[in-house]
Amino acid sequence: MQACNSCGICCTKYSDGGLSATQQEIEMWSLFRPEVSEYVKNGRIWMHPQTGHQLSVCPWLRKEPNVARYSCAIYEDRPDDCKYYPVTIQQMVDDHCEMLEPGDTDNPKQAQITLDKIMCGSRPSLLSR
Repeated sequence: MQACNSCGICCTKYSDGGLSATQQEIEMWSLFRPEVSEYVKNGRIWMHPQTGHQLSVCPWLRKEPNVARYSCAIYEDRPDDCKYYPVTIQQMVDDHCEMLEPGDTDNPKQAQITLDKIMCGSRPSLLSR
């Protein structure tokens, strides 16, 4: 398994209503990142500030010029849903995550351990629960 290469698959797949934010995250944005808070309506994130409709793509997703890679304009303040992705090997398989390498799915338990090590700075380990 490789580290995230910023392919954007997760961002483009889940940013159209598949993500949530905690009340604490929403309050933090309201206080410290009002430009982010503008995209929150009734506890739902990435809503159009004027119409209130769900956006089809995260407003903070930025396509890198001349490459098939993306960046996040609010990376340090992104929701936990974003920080924690990917959670399971099956989720990665379902989403065609580019972190997977040939053979990673041959031993899902070992692959999950590797994933947890890679993601230890972003989220709690599933194995510690």
